[in-house]
Amino acid sequence: MRFCPKCSNSPWPFAMVALFAAILTFLTWLVLSFSQAEPVTRVAGSAAVFVSVGLALTQYVLTCLRRHCRHRHESGNCHPQS
Repeated sequence: MRFCPKCSNSPWPFAMVALFAAILTFLTWLVLSFSQAEPVTRVAGSAAVFVSVGLALTQYVLTCLRRHCRHRHESGNCHPQS
């Protein structure tokens, strides 16, 4: 998947993905610690939430960046619409 150079320069969408994943991971860790789960279960559950939320939101951000590119007519490097 290719993005045009103007759209792919901003790190903010990916910083927001990391922030949302970190918040949900912290909440998962908190719930598991209140339920008195084993430390290994807490870490594994929190890591699974971070990875799954991070991957899902990253895929969503990449799809939105490709779909809403406003520079597709200015540059030949943009991914063509299907």
